[in-house]
Amino acid sequence: MVFQDNVIKEYLKNVYFITGTPCGGKTTISRKLAKRHNLLVYDVDEQFENHQKISDSAYQPSMNKIFKDADAFFGRTVEEYKEWLIGNTREQLDFVILDLIRLSQNKIVLCDCHLTVEEAAKYTEASRIAFFIKEPSNLIEDYCNRSDHQGFSDFINGASDVEKAKAVCNATLKALNEKRYNDIKGSNYFWIERTENSTIEETVQKAERHFGFVEKSIT
Repeated sequence: MVFQDNVIKEYLKNVYFITGTPCGGKTTISRKLAKRHNLLVYDVDEQFENHQKISDSAYQPSMNKIFKDADAFFGRTVEEYKEWLIGNTREQLDFVILDLIRLSQNKIVLCDCHLTVEEAAKYTEASRIAFFIKEPSNLIEDYCNRSDHQGFSDFINGASDVEKAKAVCNATLKALNEKRYNDIKGSNYFWIERTENSTIEETVQKAERHFGFVEKSIT
């Protein structure tokens, strides 16, 4: 069954999307906003294992691909790694949309996710999405140093050639996100770029003003 974009948008009218590129601050900002305004956060990455359990390899092959160890995982070419990541995101999106429809019927939901500019146009209005971005070079150290990604950090450090594994990851993330980064900056959507001078408080306030959370009561 195929649903038209206007139908999906209507059923997602209580969902605010926080998206962008890796290490742009999506997780930090979504949780700060949720705490300030008593909102539910739906983190797509945290839901992956749940969705994987109910997925089917015939329909979600990327989500069900198994790697025997870190060397097999990081031993792929940049293009192979990139296509696998894209496949995972696309396959999981069906599960995500259905979850969001269910969860947001009577409440506001903040969705920490990976929507592109093209997907944003399909699923939501400009007033309900914010892009948080960072220039996509040398991201892996920031990624591994995050407390919520220690599992990945342990995994990559388990590779027989850690530096090569990190180089593959950095090259893959840049290849995957460079166009997205430029598309976001060239779009009419609201976006904030994370720099060394960025502060969490300023970023949260900008997001609040964009979403209108400071002007209305959120319940």
